Order: sequence, then structure tokens, then C-alpha cells
Amino acid sequence: MASVKQNTTINEYQKFVQEVYGLPNDRFFSPWDMLTNVERFMTKGLKGIRKEDKDKTKVNLLISFSWLTSMMNQFHIDLENEVWKRFPYLCSYCASCPCFCKKNKVEKRQKVFIDENKRPKTLEDFQNMFNKIYPSETRTLEHAGIHLAEEIGEFAEAILAYRGGHKEEDFNNIPLEAADLFSCFMGVFNSIRENMAKELSIMFSNNCHMCKNTPCICSFKTITEFKS
Repeated sequence: MASVKQNTTINEYQKFVQEVYGLPNDRFFSPWDMLTNVERFMTKGLKGIRKEDKDKTKVNLLISFSWLTSMMNQFHIDLENEVWKRFPYLCSYCASCPCFCKKNKVEKRQKVFIDENKRPKTLEDFQNMFNKIYPSETRTLEHAGIHLAEEIGEFAEAILAYRGGHKEEDFNNIPLEAADLFSCFMGVFNSIRENMAKELSIMFSNNCHMCKNTPCICSFKTITEFKS
């Protein structure tokens, strides 16, 4: 049986997604199809924010994040490593913790210095790290949602640029934008005061959250028509 533990690391979760969903993903979905599903469930999560429905927000963003993880698997991108390189306990732009971008009106991206001794171990540790870099009490949930929507747009642009020419320089932008997008998932979960790792461990306590099998045996129709 495959399951997600509450103390999961990002790498462990990425391996879980590959074990459970790698086969149907390879058979049914291109990366571009999966991008549609990242966006599809993210917009449902954002609708939950607008309607002040925390459960709707939470469930749909968990699914959206899982599709993002599936994309990272197809592209052979180590999400945890990319997140850490982008946010080594510092804002990726002003290189401070907490972020001082707005206060100091930082106009140029600063060089970040990586201290491996500070590297978080678990997904929960990463979520706590992001709350220290970008404290949830300094912005509203709506602001966190808008930032998430902004970043999915930039991630999509990176994917489409690579799709257009399959150039190495375009591919190299994908992990950067994925790390930025990950930070915004963390921002929303910090704003709704929910532990993403804990919620993933509940949703994926027994293989696929729908068919309860590993690998997932849900039909294409079941997957594409799934409503949450």
C-alpha cells in the first residue's frame, strides 16, 4: 500500500505521486494536459477563497498541487531541490527573511546565498520556512490567492515557451517558475492556517484517493470528469 505520511518530505511525496499516478499519467496525459488540470483545480480553489469556503479551497489546491508534482515527474525535475535553490530561507528577490521587497522597494533581484545547514527536512518544515519569509499575518488570504493566480500564469508561459521550440533555455525557466508556484501554494495554506502535509496524508492515506489502488486504475473519463 502506498500512502503519504504527515512527516513526508517533498521528495517522498513526489515519489508517491510517481508510484501511484505515473502509469496513468504516461498513458493518458501529456505535460500540457496536466497543466490544464493544475489550472483547472487551482481555479476551483481560488473560487473557494472568493466564496469563503475553506474546505473547497483546501481540497482543490491539494489536487492542483498533485498535478504539478506529476508534471515535475514527467519533466524529471527534483522539485524539492529547485525550491531550496530558489528560496534558501530567503526571499528569492530581496534575499531577506522576512521579505523586505515592499518595504525597501527592491527593484533588482538580489543574489541569494545558500546555507545548507538551514535546509528544511519535511514538507511541513518548508511550509514553516515560507511563513517566516512571507508572514501570513502581513497579507490577506485574497492577496495570497491573487499571487497564486499570478504565478500559475507565469508557470504556464514557461511551459508554452518550451513547447514552442523545445529550447534548453526555455526548459531551464520551468523549474524556476515551479518553485515560485510552490511558494504560493504554501502562502495560501499558511493564510488558511492549514498544514498541507497533514492534509495530503489524510487525502492519500490509502493509495489513489479515488480508486484506492496503486497504480491508480481510474478511467480517463473518471479522471477528467472528477468534481470536488
